[in-house]
Amino acid sequence: MTKPQAKDLTHLLSAEAVSRKNSPLKSAFKYFKEPGMTFLGGGLPLADYFPFEKITAEVPTPSFPNGIGAKITDENKTVVEVYKRAADNKPENNDVELARSLQYGYTEGAPEIMEFLKEHTDLIHKVPYEDWDAVASVGNTESWESTLRTFVTRGDSILVEEYSFSSALETAHAQGVNTIPVQMDEYGLIPEALSQLLDQWVGPKPKLLYTICTGQNPTGSCLSAERRKAIYDLAVKHDFIIIEDEPYYFLQMETYTSDKSSRGGKHVHDREEFISALVPSFLSLDVEGRVVRLDSFSKVLAPGLRFGWIIGQSTLLERYVRLHEVSIQCPSGLTQSLVNGLLQRWGQNGYLDWLIGLRAEYTHKRDVAIDAVTEYFPKEIISYVPPVAGMFFTVTIDASKHPKFDTEYEKDPLKVETAIYEQSIKQGTLMIPGSWFKSEGESNPPQKPLAENPSHKTHIFFRGTYAAVPLDELQFGLKKFGKALKIEYGLE
Repeated sequence: MTKPQAKDLTHLLSAEAVSRKNSPLKSAFKYFKEPGMTFLGGGLPLADYFPFEKITAEVPTPSFPNGIGAKITDENKTVVEVYKRAADNKPENNDVELARSLQYGYTEGAPEIMEFLKEHTDLIHKVPYEDWDAVASVGNTESWESTLRTFVTRGDSILVEEYSFSSALETAHAQGVNTIPVQMDEYGLIPEALSQLLDQWVGPKPKLLYTICTGQNPTGSCLSAERRKAIYDLAVKHDFIIIEDEPYYFLQMETYTSDKSSRGGKHVHDREEFISALVPSFLSLDVEGRVVRLDSFSKVLAPGLRFGWIIGQSTLLERYVRLHEVSIQCPSGLTQSLVNGLLQRWGQNGYLDWLIGLRAEYTHKRDVAIDAVTEYFPKEIISYVPPVAGMFFTVTIDASKHPKFDTEYEKDPLKVETAIYEQSIKQGTLMIPGSWFKSEGESNPPQKPLAENPSHKTHIFFRGTYAAVPLDELQFGLKKFGKALKIEYGLE
């Protein structure tokens, strides 16, 4: 069955993106490796002068029988060796030789690694239109900054979740972009609230919706398939683009249960079962090419690799390439050679096995964190929804039950939040106040909540992570935070 072509959405590009012209210097590079060509057209250092003859890395061998966190030994290791010259590399490894990767490289990303990622994308998301593509970035932070420059102009408005990643919000604010919050609940962005906001909008509507839809940062919420479909339908109706920021997509996990005896042995091991258990992405629903997906290795391999990729319709991605040509140029060559070497040796199945192992690890870490919250936090003042994806969990606290709420704190929940934060620091544990992630901005006309909930005005939350420390330290840290809550509320 023939897939449809993407819809022309170039009218949503920014003035800056429309104005960008092809670089004539970059266009000449297609002749760089042409047989018989003496290339004197670019400032390319001779590869002989690169002081790297070979890079070597020891990585675990699929299917990771000792677990993905196990120490690498001679029995369970694969050696990745990438040489300077193509002749020294084994052809079956499909390596990106150093003489090429350390040169001024392909802005779109080295063909070998990008082909692997496009095959991976098709395997997971089965993009339902024909003319999609992927281009490299240096991680989702840069991808988001480039996205803003590609679609919006100073003074424009974009839609964001009511609570969102503070660095993403600051990136928009620095470009003079108004961030309009859309109401959330414990399960993520509320489609009905988005519909109400857009139906009542006066003037030019926002071009973008920015969403961290799986393992949301900071709330830990995960949009259901039903909500994603409803939101996508609104994007079609109101003609905006969904920016799907998905560093945590593969950190989906089983539903939390307090019954520890029922946890063992239920982890998914089959690859097809793993893929089918993933919540459908916005990309997998996109028949018009109005989803731009930001992907990254930061949370599944290592943040310091600084390698990500952007997926979307090829016409829009071409504008990203023009921007990248005069900004990042291309991701690190060493990173591309090394990561490509790992992925080519693992293959698609080996990479899936790694992701399946991560799912099991993060499920266990989440379970330990929620067990500790249940044990150590005072139940009379807190509530929580155990996350089903990502690295974060949130604990909601009733500020109105604080003994100083009506008097010294003048019924201001933020004063309670500050007191808890300072007390937790004294006790030796840092969790992040929810107000630090609050999106600010006024829609036109100002949005009213779907329903007035009195507790919404008196409740605060704190964000924690179960990813950053060993399990014993995680438990001890949450015990100390629980003590801080008890001290502040006079429950010691």
